[in-house]
Amino acid sequence: MTSAAKITEAQASAGALAGGSPHWTEVGSRAAAAHPDLRWYIVHAYLGMEKAVERNIQERIHRAGMQDKFGRILVPTEQVVEMKNGQRKTTERRLFPGYMLVEMVMDDDTWHLVKHTNKVKGFVGGSKNRPPSISDAEVQSIVSHMIEGADKPRHKMELMVGEQVRVKEGPFTDFNGTVEEVNYEKSRVRVSVMIFGRSTPVELEFGQVEKA
Repeated sequence: MTSAAKITEAQASAGALAGGSPHWTEVGSRAAAAHPDLRWYIVHAYLGMEKAVERNIQERIHRAGMQDKFGRILVPTEQVVEMKNGQRKTTERRLFPGYMLVEMVMDDDTWHLVKHTNKVKGFVGGSKNRPPSISDAEVQSIVSHMIEGADKPRHKMELMVGEQVRVKEGPFTDFNGTVEEVNYEKSRVRVSVMIFGRSTPVELEFGQVEKA
C-alpha cells in the first residue's frame, strides 16, 4: 500500500475532520497517488506564511507540469477554545508554527521546485539536497490529532493548580497569583492573590490571566 493510500485509510477510519475536510491540499494527479516513491517531507517556511507557501508551491507545481510527482500538502492545525469578551470562541492555530508537510517524489527537480519557492527556508534534516522523509505512522499520528481536536477542541490556555499567573484584565490587573482551581467547562480559574497582605481567592475568566 502506498503512503497516500495508508494516510487516506487512517483518515477515513478515524472520521472526517471538521466540515468534512482532511485539511490538506491535493496538488498532484491520480497517477502520483499510486507512485511507489511518494513520501512525506517536512518543509520549513517563514513563520506565519505557511498558507501562502502552500499556495505558492501549488502554483509552481502546475506551472512546471509536475503534478505526477506530488501528492498533498498538509499544514497541521488544531482547534482551540478561548474566552473573548465573555464569549466562548473556537479558533484554529498551527500545530507546528513555521512547518508543513509536503507529499512528493524526491528528485533534483522536485527538490529545487520546493526549496526555491518564495517564503520557504528549506527542508528539515538530512543532507543539503536529500532530506529524509517521515514515516507514515508519524503523519497518521498528526492527522489523528487534528481529527480529535476538531471533535473536542482544546483550551488555548492550559493551567495547572499551583501555577503562577498574572492578571491582565479587570480590577486586579497586574496582580500576580497562584492558581487554586481550574474549570475548563466554564473557562474560569480561581486565583489566590495578595490583597492588603492577605491571600484572597478571586474568580477570573481564562482571558483575564496569563502565565507569569
